[in-house]
Amino acid sequence: MALGEMLGEERGKITGTRVLPSDGQGPKIETSFQASGKILGVEHSDIGTYLSVMRPSGVIYGEGQGVIMTKDGETVSWTGSGVGKPTGRGAAARFSYSITYQTMSQRLARLNSVVGVGEYEADENGNTYSKTWEWK
Repeated sequence: MALGEMLGEERGKITGTRVLPSDGQGPKIETSFQASGKILGVEHSDIGTYLSVMRPSGVIYGEGQGVIMTKDGETVSWTGSGVGKPTGRGAAARFSYSITYQTMSQRLARLNSVVGVGEYEADENGNTYSKTWEWK
């Protein structure tokens, strides 16, 4: 297996957090964000929510979903999961993740058959940055 072309890159902002009841696995936090960038060269905005659980080892497990929208009204749904570590105070963390997509858009249809892998980072001020590559 190897990394293929970069699928996309985006910058954004955490728009909300919520602490949820723990089910005994560790603290559970729901985080929502908005971002914008490019995917397959197409400008887009992205809204998503992920659930993070701090494991006893100090590793954070996260899983989430969201919707990418292009300026032309095309939509792409995504689902992802990953692991990370805190990097500072508050929401500051860095994750490595995998992601899959689903779309009816002809222009972005290639996303239906790829698995993306990437890096996501949030800083103490809630700024986010991510890059995703095709996993070949």
